[in-house]
Amino acid sequence: MSAKHQEMAEWYQRAQEEILDSMDEELEMELDDDRLSVDSGTTSSVSRQTYFKELFRLQGELVKLQDFVVANKLKVAILFEGRDSAGKGGAIKRITQRLNPRVCRVVALPAPNEREKTQWYFQRYISQLPAGGEIVLFDRSWYNRAGVEHVMGFCSDAEYEDFLRTVPDLERMIINSGTILIKYWFSISDEEQYNRFMMRIHDPLKQWKLSPMDLESRRLWEAYTKAKETMLERTHIPEAPWWVVAANDKKKARLNCISHLLSQIPYEEIPHPEIHLPERVHNPDYLRGPVPPEMYVPEVY
Repeated sequence: MSAKHQEMAEWYQRAQEEILDSMDEELEMELDDDRLSVDSGTTSSVSRQTYFKELFRLQGELVKLQDFVVANKLKVAILFEGRDSAGKGGAIKRITQRLNPRVCRVVALPAPNEREKTQWYFQRYISQLPAGGEIVLFDRSWYNRAGVEHVMGFCSDAEYEDFLRTVPDLERMIINSGTILIKYWFSISDEEQYNRFMMRIHDPLKQWKLSPMDLESRRLWEAYTKAKETMLERTHIPEAPWWVVAANDKKKARLNCISHLLSQIPYEEIPHPEIHLPERVHNPDYLRGPVPPEMYVPEVY
């Protein structure tokens, strides 16, 4: 075998290893999700082989969508809403996993500070909307007012009613400005939320996900249900409809959500010129300085 062929063979082997490493990243997240699933009785009807095959295929389509958004300077805003532990974060991770963070970014705003409380309610959300060539995923959104703020008494009845009355017009304005707005509600059953909360309670790696607010939301399940029903009824408009994701099965929910998202934007594959790696410049006068051994991270593994 010639030196050139040997080099290509070694490169191909390295490329295969990189692909496997990328798959391992997703496998690690899946194993983390599944660590206590046997004890909780929650298993997916989608086989692991099918799940990975479809996920990687859909993520490849998301890359094509990203290229199309950039090339056409589209503005895409996607809202993810649902009860605590419904799987919004897991779906968002799988959508963004292979995408450019400069194109696709996640917005997860904390509770408003004292200054923001004096502003127009929508102000801090509007400033996060996408510019041309951007995709913005809202991990919870302005619909906090229709859910947690209303149920927990963080807003007045008048503020709540004003929100429900005005948000359809606001969303129409957002859409009329050229933004593609997609709204998802992740729906889980009472029993499934109980199982997921119990998993978090008994999992030291996930206990941080349970806040006092989450625990209170569990106690107030029926109040949140009523608030959700009112929200969907009052804000499901033709220009910006709600799409409900059946989320008791996490794997199916992710695949269904990504597949549906891809169907909402008529994208096309953008052709790219063939990439050629330029020859590296070698300067015979350059001498690489030594790195002191104490600067290296200890190789424990």
